[in-house]
Amino acid sequence: MGVDLADLTPGTPRRLDAFKGQAVAIDAYNTLYQFLSIIRQPDGTPLMDSEGRVTSHLSGLFYRLANLAEAGIKPVFVFDGKPNPLKFATLDERRERKAKAEQERQEAVAAGDTARAFSKAQQTSSLSRDMAQEAKDLLDALGMPWVQAPEEGEAQAAQMALWGDVWAAASQDYDSLLFGAPRLLRNLSVTGKRKLPGKNVSVEVEPHLLELEPCLSELEITREQLVAIGILVGTDYNPGIKGVGPKKGLKLVKQHGTLEKVLQHLEAEIPNAAEIQRLFLEPSVTRDYTLKWGAPDADAVTQILVAKHGFSKDRVEATLPRYQALIEARKQRSLDAFF
Repeated sequence: MGVDLADLTPGTPRRLDAFKGQAVAIDAYNTLYQFLSIIRQPDGTPLMDSEGRVTSHLSGLFYRLANLAEAGIKPVFVFDGKPNPLKFATLDERRERKAKAEQERQEAVAAGDTARAFSKAQQTSSLSRDMAQEAKDLLDALGMPWVQAPEEGEAQAAQMALWGDVWAAASQDYDSLLFGAPRLLRNLSVTGKRKLPGKNVSVEVEPHLLELEPCLSELEITREQLVAIGILVGTDYNPGIKGVGPKKGLKLVKQHGTLEKVLQHLEAEIPNAAEIQRLFLEPSVTRDYTLKWGAPDADAVTQILVAKHGFSKDRVEATLPRYQALIEARKQRSLDAFF
């Protein structure tokens, strides 16, 4: 889930159309996991085709991506590469949580507690390599670019924004700011009415824009110090210091200046602290990519969604024209540039 800095960087709500014409690097795994979590049957099971293959990620990708295209936003999905060994403990912990959630889901089903069963089912989502490849194949068919990161997709997306190849990075996690993204968009792919987990209440979800430099200026810290706060609170690479939340971390860093001095003051130790700092400040990224948005290949999209996975042909065909807004916007910009 990354580091939690919500108390320090709340962000500003924006309408989706506020980002018209902007290219946005989207953390693919983060977004696909969201789709797998929220796009489910009433009993909590994910959407599946007739052969029992999960399709929630494809449904979310196709129909939610149409919202972005219709708004004139140019998305590029960035996929995780090989995880850094320092993340292995976090990944093991996530697997254990999913196993526990699955057991609790089965118990809730047996007890007839459908609400709890649905809530626990959302915590069991798993994204396989085959599912990630299916997402890449669908993006190709839709004419949408994607990038394979060497390690962290969030780090790659942040660096693409720093290079100016995209306007912003999009993820639910605040790690993007630690990786240096000048702008972070949260809730970009899940806008609209959403049911709160475990509650029979729906809320309107809006995109939130967080800008790194104004945030650092308001907090009166540097990016290096923001990374220090994140490490004190806990990241995917370390569990953090017990009893230190974002606000206390901010206070300690402003008092003592650096992570090393804070740890000395607390008489605490974070194994591999210097290496974790480097992972955020100098992440492994690549510039071996080309960003080009094209028209969807209707036949290829239909083959993937309808022929292979049993999606409604009528609904797929009705959705495809929504991608045309992005194509028309690009044509208009080319025409403007010509004159």
